[in-house]
Amino acid sequence: MSRTFARRFQVATVGHDQLLDITPQVRDVIEASGIRDGLVCVFVAHSTAAVSVSEYEPGLVEDIRVAAERIAPERGNYAHNRLNADDNAHSHLRALVVGPSVTVPLVSGALTLGTWQRIVLIDFDTHARTRTVWVQVLGE
Repeated sequence: MSRTFARRFQVATVGHDQLLDITPQVRDVIEASGIRDGLVCVFVAHSTAAVSVSEYEPGLVEDIRVAAERIAPERGNYAHNRLNADDNAHSHLRALVVGPSVTVPLVSGALTLGTWQRIVLIDFDTHARTRTVWVQVLGE
């Protein structure tokens, strides 16, 4: 019989395209769930942050910053900023491109990530925040 287990955790971030490896926290939730086989969904509940699966090494962290700037330049002329007296339209657009969640198969209690893959949170906002990440484990 299938069951579900959900838990959230929070992560302090500094923004500005910060990339954080949240794989250990996700694994803690899986362990607490007692579920051994199924799916793990990781979701960030914010519109200026994203979750993805990526290698986590310094060169790639810098490359992600460069690519994000190409996707949505920080100094662009954005209606969101004009209409809301804000400065983070580029943050919303970058998060929209990457997406708020990933789903990873769970087999024998382990995430089926590749050798160098990690679950990462990317905070695209313009200042520090506390981010809420939900992990839902579905399976047996």
